[in-house]
Amino acid sequence: MTAATWGWLVLLFPLSGSIFLGLTFRVLPKKIGGLVGVGAIVAAFACGIAALISLQGEPEESRHVASSIWEYASVGGFQIDLGIYVDPLSVFMILVVTGVSSLIHIYSFSYMQSDAGYTRFFSYLNFFVFSMLLLVLAGNYVLLIVGWAFVGFASYALVSFWYRRETATKAGMKAFVINVVGDIGLVLAAILIFRELGVVDYASVFEKAPEVFSTNQWEVVAICLLLLLGAFAKSAQMPFHTWLADAMEGPTPVSALIHAATMVTAGVYLIARSYTLFELAPTAADIAAWVGLATLLIAGTVAIVVTDLKRIIAYSTMSQIGYMFVAVGIAGYAEGMFHMMTHAFFKALLFMSAGSIISAMANMQDIDKMKGFWKAMPFTAVMLIIGAFALAAFPGTSGWFSKDEIINFASLRGGMYSWMAAGMLVGAFLTAIYSYRILFRILPGKPCPEAQHLIDTGHVVHGDPVNPHTLEPEDTDVGYPGEHHHIAEQAPGMKIGMSVLGFLALFAGALQIPGVTEAVANFLEPTFENSAFAGVLPTEAEALYGLTKGGLISIAGLVLVWFIYMKRPDLPAKLIKTFRPLYTLFVNKWYGDELIEFLVVKPVKGFGQFCNRVVERFAINGLTTGTAGIVRSAGGAVRDLQTGMLRGYAVLMLFGIVAIVLYFLIRSI
Repeated sequence: MTAATWGWLVLLFPLSGSIFLGLTFRVLPKKIGGLVGVGAIVAAFACGIAALISLQGEPEESRHVASSIWEYASVGGFQIDLGIYVDPLSVFMILVVTGVSSLIHIYSFSYMQSDAGYTRFFSYLNFFVFSMLLLVLAGNYVLLIVGWAFVGFASYALVSFWYRRETATKAGMKAFVINVVGDIGLVLAAILIFRELGVVDYASVFEKAPEVFSTNQWEVVAICLLLLLGAFAKSAQMPFHTWLADAMEGPTPVSALIHAATMVTAGVYLIARSYTLFELAPTAADIAAWVGLATLLIAGTVAIVVTDLKRIIAYSTMSQIGYMFVAVGIAGYAEGMFHMMTHAFFKALLFMSAGSIISAMANMQDIDKMKGFWKAMPFTAVMLIIGAFALAAFPGTSGWFSKDEIINFASLRGGMYSWMAAGMLVGAFLTAIYSYRILFRILPGKPCPEAQHLIDTGHVVHGDPVNPHTLEPEDTDVGYPGEHHHIAEQAPGMKIGMSVLGFLALFAGALQIPGVTEAVANFLEPTFENSAFAGVLPTEAEALYGLTKGGLISIAGLVLVWFIYMKRPDLPAKLIKTFRPLYTLFVNKWYGDELIEFLVVKPVKGFGQFCNRVVERFAINGLTTGTAGIVRSAGGAVRDLQTGMLRGYAVLMLFGIVAIVLYFLIRSI
């Protein structure tokens, strides 16, 4: 079969799984539902591998296949095909999305066992993966928008999965609304593309764009800025970043899926896919890079002070996505995609490890209450260490190779991009601090009561179910987390998923070792071969120098965090007191929610209230009431004439005829 056929099958399996589970979740046994959900994504991954093999069998110039199953619309020269586009970039995304999603599904098979909505959960999860795959396989901007919108809806369903938890439903709605703002930008961009180029399919757009647009022509800059609006919202970049931390209200596998392999990487993919347009609009590309840099620094400062375990990891996602935005914004496409891949491995691993620890804490997520889990949960502890070290770019881990490739590329571009490289090094130091902070707060020390209970009895604490943020009691019958908690040490599915990701987080960097292997760059080369910056590559000495800098920064962060939390445990409180204004700013997330409330929510509410009081009540209601009064008066007059007397009707008819005759006589004079 061709690569295109395998691409259609990649979409078919998760869609079929979602529909089947959605129709049968009330009657299907839990384990069968879980197996169907897992099997659908594993089958999609297998088809992705087959697409890879098929594509690699073609010459480099032929490694892009467009396939359409029917013409969706054709009106006035506007043609939309329900088609997919299979090339190295889309296949790369397929493998990352389905591979990591398969492991998350296997993890969920054990983790969610006691939840009342178990089968429904897998239906949503399958639909989420299908939506992301539709987004990356879409052959034109219209179908991309469909996948984009599906991903937004699926995120709402999963973040709000525990729908009787008010904080969860609010978080889901917040994510949905912010993403819809980005969707508007994407739709307007597609309209402008069609207006200027007359086409929306990728191959035609990228072929015509250099012929129609000149560099930084306002039309192409406007298109790219609108694309960025969608990318920033979906990937939680400033100023649309506030939804991501709140999305931690969903089950931990949802957090892993959103942050590692699907939703938040969509913006990076969009820029990489549209690189031809962005190289024609370098102003917009630079904006993408600067916003990414600002986001990675701001998110890093928040992550070093917050104490909610899942939110620390969430802010680390914002920061790492910022690196990817810098990469694709400065035309380091292969570098950005490489970091996307390694990030998917160690970020999913971190969330899975966090889920195991949170389960042992009876759903409590505050790291101030966690201690001694190295002894209580050795397997989870090892996986957490691997994930944190890879996130911190410790020498030898996958994150070390991928993150420093981006910084090196920025240095090679020179000029203002050198300043970006310096900013990313600062971000790398912040990353090291919050990554190692997780380890030293949770693993060593005297075990907390929950960890000690696990050590003494071999069983996980099962307290009364409460919301970890509001401490409100919860009913586990439906719409809330299950009352039983599962940890990796006691759940084979969780252990399998985490073990594979642990291996990849450690060794996947071997795919792109400077001067040794260039597997990722070589594979993606046919997609980006027309880039003006395809030849910007560091020498072996430059690459080694960059890796050395990155490694030393990571080690320095490790030593600093060890000194603060192990050697001088009194120091954190003193630092907070000394730098109270900065601490207040960081712990309040730079007042992002408050700024949006002040600048957006309140003005919109005020305008709505004004329209309600003035426009609707006086203008619309007044006009409607006045018109109704006139109609009522006219109707009353006509009713008065309806006496039922034939003689009266005859007289009125006579007067009417006379009036008409007089009118024509006068007009003829």
